[in-house]
Amino acid sequence: MDSMASKQPTVIGQRLMDRRSFLGSSIMGLGGIALTQLLATQGLLGATSKGPLRPSIDPARPHAARKPHFAPRARNIIMLFCSGAISHLDTFDYKPELIKRDGQPMPGADKLVTFQGENGNLQMSPWKFRPRGRSGKMTSDLLPYLGELVDEMCFIHSMTSKTNTHGPGENFLSTGFTLDGFPSIGAWVTYALGSENQSLPAFVAIPDPRGVPQASVNNWGPGFLPAVFQGTAFNATKPIRNLASPVPGNVDRATRDYIQMLNRRHAERYPGDTELAARIASYELAARMQLSVPEVTAIDNEPAHILQMYGADSTDKLKAGFARNCILARRLVERGVRFVQLFNGAYAMGEGVGNWDAHRILKDQYEVHGPILDQPAAALLRDLKQRGLLEETLLVFCTEFGRMPTFQKGASGRDHNPEGFTVWLAGAGVKRGFSYGATDPFGYKAVENVVTMHDFHATILHLLGLDHERLTYYNNGIERRLTDVHGHVIRDILA
Repeated sequence: MDSMASKQPTVIGQRLMDRRSFLGSSIMGLGGIALTQLLATQGLLGATSKGPLRPSIDPARPHAARKPHFAPRARNIIMLFCSGAISHLDTFDYKPELIKRDGQPMPGADKLVTFQGENGNLQMSPWKFRPRGRSGKMTSDLLPYLGELVDEMCFIHSMTSKTNTHGPGENFLSTGFTLDGFPSIGAWVTYALGSENQSLPAFVAIPDPRGVPQASVNNWGPGFLPAVFQGTAFNATKPIRNLASPVPGNVDRATRDYIQMLNRRHAERYPGDTELAARIASYELAARMQLSVPEVTAIDNEPAHILQMYGADSTDKLKAGFARNCILARRLVERGVRFVQLFNGAYAMGEGVGNWDAHRILKDQYEVHGPILDQPAAALLRDLKQRGLLEETLLVFCTEFGRMPTFQKGASGRDHNPEGFTVWLAGAGVKRGFSYGATDPFGYKAVENVVTMHDFHATILHLLGLDHERLTYYNNGIERRLTDVHGHVIRDILA
């Protein structure tokens, strides 16, 4: 009897055995399933899994447009990268205390040693800062054209880096890692989203007319991602070489058609060979580029007033060359290229000569670099807005780190400073005429709303509709991502 009693159902079990209670419970369960289905259909159901979201890629069409993880604010990116670490203290980060204490030692920095050695006293900017735009944002006379557009910009004054060396710093900005061998942000974006244009590369890097940055191809390399997602480097001065065919047009077209037929037959014989499909796709893209690249790089076809607005008609060949690169960047996104990395500054000419790395004579060197950057970059932002492209294009102005508020001992230039610097964004999805974060009164260290490079990357991916925590690629036993295991979206700057 005791064993029989122990097998009696509980009170809840007795209720479930009751037919009326059983049917009532079943109806509630079916209702829950229906509600879950409705919420999921409308995109209102929170994600229950934080697992990887790897894009499904057809090897025969690796650059085909793919859906983002959620509704994007931006469709295209132009990343304007000032190579050599442009000084925030001489451009966009106004520090009255630095002016007040000009020539005095920086408090708490006795015998401070940075990248190139010991520092001297605090040094105010050689350029006057003025209020600009409706917002009254204070910017320097070094970049007056860009200063006119501050109401379009969303400033981040509290950026930080983890290195004070240019090569690793460029790697960190472009890939999220200081070491070589990691995919660039442009490669990650094209891996995730593909392109709207199948006759142009999905990702284009535009080197400065003076040459390439210090980290060179690392800035647009694929790392461990498939090579098809690397950036294609060319600019308005040096377009892609060897595109012109040595044979007449009708013979060339017939030859391409015949080769395409052979490729298709070969692919049909080996349907599971994804590497073969990818190689055929790359050859076909190269063939299409023979027609599309000469058209997109035909900058002289632009109206005269556009060339003048950018400064492409300047007698300064370097300024005119960079202006033509800015026009090329606009023409590329206009045609659906997903990611454009536009460089201002190069290293082939030496320290500070062709880039923003002004250790020795800041004023003389920046007086050269400022005009090369200013009018063309401002015209790019203005032109994007006039054409309605800024509604779907995010323009990112960045550099690898900042500069010191002091001059180097025995010199009249500023040393490297990864502790705090300025970047800005404009266009799709970000607030206009807005400033976020701050450095200390001297501009040395970020002290308010500190932003890491991983936060910066997470925010860019978010604006493209991508979850930075779930966009991954499995490599060498690790689910790799652009933001490593760090990063938060900077939601306060989102429009």
